[in-house]
Formats: sequence, C-alpha cells, structure tokens
Amino acid sequence: MTNENKYNINGGVGFAGLLSLLFITLKLCDKIDWSWWWVLSPLWIPVGFVLSIGMIVLVLYKIFK
Repeated sequence: MTNENKYNINGGVGFAGLLSLLFITLKLCDKIDWSWWWVLSPLWIPVGFVLSIGMIVLVLYKIFK
C-alpha cells in the first residue's frame, strides 16, 4: 500500500474575474466606451446581490420574531 498525499486545491479566478479582466482590457484598448462602473460590474453585482439577500433575510427575521 502506498502512502500518497492527495491534495485537492480548488480556486482560481472564476467567471466574474475573467469577465472583469476582459472588460478592463477592452476599456483600456478603447474598444468599449463604457463607464468604469459597468466595466467593474462583474465584481460588484454579485456582492450587491448577496447583501440584498442578507438584508431581506434580516428584515424577515425581525418581522416574524
């Protein structure tokens, strides 16, 4: 029997990170004329979604407590 160490390393950039890099590259190369808010939106939209869900859960908790 061999004693092998097996490591599962999960991680990486992910879809939102790749999309952000693509949008930033296009913006810096003057291929798109978007606001920086929209160029960086793949980073802040998921955060806003999670915060919104958290606020809804908190409000529902306070109402039904």
